[in-house]
Amino acid sequence: MKCSCALRRRGAAPFALLCFASVFAAPMLAQVNYNAGNRMLRPVNYREWIWLSSGYGTAYVPETSGREDPNPLFHNVFVNSAAYRAFLQTGKWPDKTVFVLELRASVEKGSINQRGRFQGEVQHLEVHVKDERRFPNKWAFFSFSPTASAANMIPVTQDCYACHEQHGALDTTFAQFYPTVREVAKRKGTLKPDR
Repeated sequence: MKCSCALRRRGAAPFALLCFASVFAAPMLAQVNYNAGNRMLRPVNYREWIWLSSGYGTAYVPETSGREDPNPLFHNVFVNSAAYRAFLQTGKWPDKTVFVLELRASVEKGSINQRGRFQGEVQHLEVHVKDERRFPNKWAFFSFSPTASAANMIPVTQDCYACHEQHGALDTTFAQFYPTVREVAKRKGTLKPDR
């Protein structure tokens, strides 16, 4: 299983980052679950979490094939509500933060739409989770196909880890692309410079 950063580098469809329960009460922490095989279970009700941003055709490397993707994906980013509330207070992502990146097809023609694009079916889900006890580097990535109920952790040797470590504006997250997060982090002094 490859993370989206690695797929983009090879010219595949531009899955973007991504790029995740709070420290206040145990029930709030139960945003992600794992099965007996240590595989993450697909997050449920993530669309009820806090929406951070949507992108269209986002890619982090230049186009090298000589032609643009005629059907770039929409990227919707959600973070669990407890983590967002804690972030608003501190400007930092607490342990057990969970981000979900929902990648949806872009549709040009449908119903009465004559121009522009709207969102179609889910193509992929990526999860970026902070769990300081479970993961040696605190953060980990998981990648779900549209129908997968569970996923293995993406190996730490994949490019997404180094990319997020190097370019993440807030911890290892791409806060620079989430306007409300960016403004709070600036006020709290937690946003990395030059992002």
